[in-house]
Amino acid sequence: MTGTHSDAAAAPHELTSLDTARVEVVASAALRLNTGGPGFTEITSDVARFVKSAGAGAGTLSLFLRHTSASLVIQENADPDVQADLLTALERLVPQGQHWRHDSEGPDDMPSHVKAMLTGVSLQIPVREGALLLGHWQGIYLVEHRAEPHRREVILQFVGSRG
Repeated sequence: MTGTHSDAAAAPHELTSLDTARVEVVASAALRLNTGGPGFTEITSDVARFVKSAGAGAGTLSLFLRHTSASLVIQENADPDVQADLLTALERLVPQGQHWRHDSEGPDDMPSHVKAMLTGVSLQIPVREGALLLGHWQGIYLVEHRAEPHRREVILQFVGSRG
């Protein structure tokens, strides 16, 4: 069955004017942090500090977490209940106590790998006029999925123009 659309629905979506930038800088650094066990650690201000120190103008910021049992996410930063609910949802999706083949690192390890696979270990964020183009309520978080605290490393790389 095919549907029909009115002319208004078929009209193109609004596209803003095109911004272009010449690649003048590729800057990289590692952000190292300790987690406190399961939970969200906000790194937005650390990432913004990196972008500023890179002398960024317009371009793209890439973040890559060098681990397989934690993840990187962009989520709401206004209400901490969101983070608690997201942890609850992940625990419901991937509860401990399942019978995994890989269990040599403890009962929380394999569920942590699955949670990282679902949420991801890399992000890309546009940068304009030296600022992260995050939404009003968005923050950048490292999510620890293991039961114990860990030392984590996030690779940051800005590619774009100078500010």
